[in-house]
Amino acid sequence: MNSRYNGYTFPLRGTVTREKVRFHNRYGIELAGDLYRPRDAAGPLAAVAVAGPFGAVKEQCAGLYAEELAARGFAALAFDPSFIGESGGGARNVASPDINTEDFCAAVDFLSTRDFADPERVGILGICGWGGMALNAAAMDTRIKATVTSTMYDMTRVNAKGYFDAADSADARYETKKALNARRTEDYRSGVYARAGGVVDPLPQDAPFFVKDYYDYYKTERGYAERSLNSNDGWNVTSALSFLNMPILHYSREIRSAVLMLHGEKAHSCYFSKDAFAAMVQDSPWAGNKELLLIPGAVHTDLYDRKDIIPFDKIEQFFGMYLK
Repeated sequence: MNSRYNGYTFPLRGTVTREKVRFHNRYGIELAGDLYRPRDAAGPLAAVAVAGPFGAVKEQCAGLYAEELAARGFAALAFDPSFIGESGGGARNVASPDINTEDFCAAVDFLSTRDFADPERVGILGICGWGGMALNAAAMDTRIKATVTSTMYDMTRVNAKGYFDAADSADARYETKKALNARRTEDYRSGVYARAGGVVDPLPQDAPFFVKDYYDYYKTERGYAERSLNSNDGWNVTSALSFLNMPILHYSREIRSAVLMLHGEKAHSCYFSKDAFAAMVQDSPWAGNKELLLIPGAVHTDLYDRKDIIPFDKIEQFFGMYLK
């Protein structure tokens, strides 16, 4: 199978330009991005950095969102986080709650120093697992004026506690750590990182709905991309270790800038956004510019690429208000 549009999962409209760019984070890792801009734009623009979903690449959902934002008048940077896609990082196919939060801040570095962008009007948008990273970055980076999360996952929570917190016990975590650390030893001995976690293929008949949901995106022409981890062989097995030990979102209630959280009402993952939003606004003096919008009837991957379901008018209005 090949991507539908020469490596991308969506077409590029004639009113938008796309340019390959490179920038680096503060760990010295070079990141690769696609910069989308309105073709006839004049003057410094409000700018948005976009990444996600977890295990996807910029040629998938992030690019689709960025291209749509550019068509609506924004400069938008869709980028590959460290260690995946076209971005650098010596180890491949690994993730880090720290480094991947930093990747969003590095994208803000880039946008804040370009002539085409207004450094006082920079926002971020994170999809799925990078929604959690985006919210974490917003808690740290005061340059970020507005944040949108879409169909968000808290990857530290799901790794440490399992889905719906079903494995939230010291014993369960201990057994997981034992298995992963044993895998580390074998990986070091062999010099090869074992991988797992790509979307299962072929799809088992008894697969739960959320697995079928992912399959329908990543394993079909709808969303397949050659470099995408979820489209192919997945992450290094031991990637989960740091997520077990380093929870994100601890200071989310201290976010002063605006936040819009979007989630499908019927998504298996909806509890991540509901709980993260509740924690963010609880006893917060900055709750007034925070909003959770649940999309009726939508499931998790509907907010990956279903333009008839993704509330782009709402996203445009939100960024237009807080990046004005």
